[in-house]
Amino acid sequence: MATNPMHQFNVYKIGPKIEISGIDLSFTNSSLFMLISGTLIALFFLFGTKEKKIIPSKIQLISEMLYNFISKMISDTAGKKAKPYFPFIFSLFVFILVCNMVGMLPYSFTVTSHIIVTLTFALFIFIGVTILGFVKHGFKYLKIFVPSGVPLVLLPIISIIEIISYLSRPVSLSVRLFANMMAGHTMLKVFGGFVISLGLIGGWLPLSFSVALTGLEILVAFLQAYVFAILTCIYLNDALNLHH
Repeated sequence: MATNPMHQFNVYKIGPKIEISGIDLSFTNSSLFMLISGTLIALFFLFGTKEKKIIPSKIQLISEMLYNFISKMISDTAGKKAKPYFPFIFSLFVFILVCNMVGMLPYSFTVTSHIIVTLTFALFIFIGVTILGFVKHGFKYLKIFVPSGVPLVLLPIISIIEIISYLSRPVSLSVRLFANMMAGHTMLKVFGGFVISLGLIGGWLPLSFSVALTGLEILVAFLQAYVFAILTCIYLNDALNLHH
């Protein structure tokens, strides 16, 4: 077992190298665990919605709870106009959640601990929401950078701040998820190393920290998926309901 806590984040190729026009498209461990997460999600909802019973099974109950949870979150955050985008937000939340949870398993790989993955999600959302805003409102969407009620003297400064804040959305959205997942898994690896190095007698204290940290990481895995989804709803709300 590698003692380096950062070794768990290494991306390596599985199978032959595939290169097209100078672009490396090889299948990696990151690709594998994305595929595993997607398969688990598909199987879960396949069995969860296969038989619709009046008294639901445990899988059906969890499926319905997830559906209602995301539906309520969208309604409360972005309103009825955002309902057509429910499938996207639901898929986003569930995929990030499952990737986070799969990453908690021993010898697995945490897909969301890599900035390239989270930044891709964030840029897709940012570009999509921006296009949607211009499609819905035209150039009036630029009013989002001009808050109402601001004195004319302060308007240039406030507008610059609003533009910087808007452009930093994909950065903050991606870094928040990536940093939380990487930091938590690194700490788990460090405490796990202490347990092994201190042995049976001295390893009880770091072991207790590891158990507590594991519980915290499971909570963080859910919270980060929730935060990512709710921020997507907030950005969607800005595009659909122009308040400025």
